[in-house]
Amino acid sequence: MTRLAICPGSFDPVTYGHLDIIQRGAKVFDHLIVAVFNNQSKAPLFDVNERVRLIKEVTADMENVSVDSCSGLLMDYAEEKNAQAIIRGLRAVSDFEYEMQITSMNRKLNEKIETFFMMTNNQYSFLSSSIVKEVAKYRANISDLVPPSVEEALKEKYQ
Repeated sequence: MTRLAICPGSFDPVTYGHLDIIQRGAKVFDHLIVAVFNNQSKAPLFDVNERVRLIKEVTADMENVSVDSCSGLLMDYAEEKNAQAIIRGLRAVSDFEYEMQITSMNRKLNEKIETFFMMTNNQYSFLSSSIVKEVAKYRANISDLVPPSVEEALKEKYQ
């Protein structure tokens, strides 16, 4: 049986922190689907297709990683894909409370699918897509925060 996990998120845009979790998750599971969701509570800078394209570019060398998008419930999507697990990254204690609520609801919706939390590497513990966008808007150096193709896409958005 193929061990399949889903790494969900809005990825607006994908950062080195996201990539760290994706790379590490891909080492643990046979296949990892990066699922781009449209978070209704956020006004995205990049549309879903742009986010999918950017993630495909930066994960192109990862043979067991694929990228998809979804607009429904994560657990419905996970069941449709026959996933056994969800992978979520945690930066700090503040993330844990939010993630615990989501995980509890997901478990209520489908108790067959486990959620695994991965602590981010310390160098990315402060990093969020929101911070990256804010810094990029003022044309500050973000080369150590996002891959080059994402940096270029951000520069284009803020011209």
